[in-house]
Amino acid sequence: MDNYRVINAFFNVGTPEILIIVLIVLLLFGAKRLPELAKGLGQGIREFKGAIDGAKKDIEGSNENEKPESKENSSSENK
Repeated sequence: MDNYRVINAFFNVGTPEILIIVLIVLLLFGAKRLPELAKGLGQGIREFKGAIDGAKKDIEGSNENEKPESKENSSSENK
């Protein structure tokens, strides 16, 4: 329960905090570079999601390969 409170307190970001962050980003990078940054961020997120989906498929594929083997082993043990 204590871990939940720490995580909740750490990520407790409301509207005023988000507005301040957006303002700082605008000041640092300017309005002209923001679309480029957003595009790069979007591509990075898509690549990350793709990598996670690929890892999930690999794990599911390895689990499916193990299931028939365990059935074959159990049927050969019954003989």
